Amino acid sequence: MIRKLLRRGLAALGLAALVGSGAASASQTTGRPAMWQVSDRDTTIYLFGTIHLLPPNYSWRTPKFEKTMGRSDGLVVETIVDEKNPQALAAELLRLGFRPGLPPLVNRVPAHRRAQLQQAIAKSGVPAATFDRMETWAAAFMLLGTQFKDLGLSGDAGVEAVLRGAFSQAGKPVGQLETNGEQLGFFDTLPEAAQLALLDGAIDSPGAMKAQFNSMLSAWVRGDVNAIARSFNEDMSGSPELRDALIRRRNANWANWIARRMQSPGSVLVAVGAGHLAGDDSVQRYLESKGYRVRRIQ
Repeated sequence: MIRKLLRRGLAALGLAALVGSGAASASQTTGRPAMWQVSDRDTTIYLFGTIHLLPPNYSWRTPKFEKTMGRSDGLVVETIVDEKNPQALAAELLRLGFRPGLPPLVNRVPAHRRAQLQQAIAKSGVPAATFDRMETWAAAFMLLGTQFKDLGLSGDAGVEAVLRGAFSQAGKPVGQLETNGEQLGFFDTLPEAAQLALLDGAIDSPGAMKAQFNSMLSAWVRGDVNAIARSFNEDMSGSPELRDALIRRRNANWANWIARRMQSPGSVLVAVGAGHLAGDDSVQRYLESKGYRVRRIQ
């Protein structure tokens, strides 16, 4: 369960942006991804659930969403990956993801998975010695990047990349809820068992990964929040630590940010991974516990 969540959840929790460019073919439908609004007399904040990796030319922008973009004074995403300065993200990955004295990566997985791991390492083009110096989660990130690229998924086609480009072109500010280092830090603090589950998913069959991604994409594009919630509740049922690290704490932090932002006039579009806007631990639930009325508008 945890392996499936970590592999699939990178896209729906918003963490795939840090893995790198490069998603699966999916049948195109006319969609209505879910969107909410919280407002008072002079402030409106729109909440939009995203998918960070999408197939090229995937249609998801509705007339309602276009109007929402036009009404928004600015955009806030989970984290901003600066494509023009990749050294910044690389430095954070080096700081958090490399450590001396680690056992060879192939020795960290069960014997029956070692051949597959070696094949994945060779396919990545990164020397095996480099992987041996990586913490398990960081090695999984590198290998997942290869998986996503092979499946035809692109961060450039993802929702955040499209929105950042549109808002920047319109001369509107783009902000972030977390730095690259803070977001990577959630993985750096995961128990080794969860990191190994992520690594195991990174070397799993492309067919299984494609099927799971397409299932998630189908739920997202039709705005089926209940399906997204059911999926994540099932996947995280075996790891309270994982749910706390990747969902509860982050959602509570973001709800606090929104509550503070409500004290200033204007309108903001907040775009975060769809998994954060579904289920009992959603951002909306935290906002409602603070007394805010959150209304679904798409």
